[in-house]
Amino acid sequence: MSDDIPDGSEDVVGVLTERIEAHFGMDIAHLKAAVTAEPAANPDATDVVKWHGLLVESQAALDQAEDDLLAALETQPSEIDDPTMDLAHRVNAAVTARDGRAQVVRWLLDPDAPGKKDLAAARLARLRPRTGPAVQTSAPHRPAGAPASPSVPRAGRAVR
Repeated sequence: MSDDIPDGSEDVVGVLTERIEAHFGMDIAHLKAAVTAEPAANPDATDVVKWHGLLVESQAALDQAEDDLLAALETQPSEIDDPTMDLAHRVNAAVTARDGRAQVVRWLLDPDAPGKKDLAAARLARLRPRTGPAVQTSAPHRPAGAPASPSVPRAGRAVR
């Protein structure tokens, strides 16, 4: 399970933070500072830092939702009331958000992830200078005596 997102028993943010630090060769605080100072210098680092921040926010929201649910469950009799069930749904939504953001971070760190090679090619194409226009900008050459445009009959009218 080394390449997979860890299950709930492991610290998802901690594991991905370690992967980020290994990938970029610096701790997350220095990476964030470098991206803040020069956001355009390394678009990959900028994307990872952005999504790591969103992941950290999601984890904090999940932690709070779990704490709220546990506090509510401590006061519940054997049946769970609607407000407590709403807290359980909030925990589920927070897990989904956290896991989705973790998947994005993982994708950003994987150079062989599906779609990455196409994305890299598109980035390179934007950086290469064009040698000419992308589309023809002048009218095509017409042989002498050819009409400028063929006459097209209008609907409902006969051609004479």
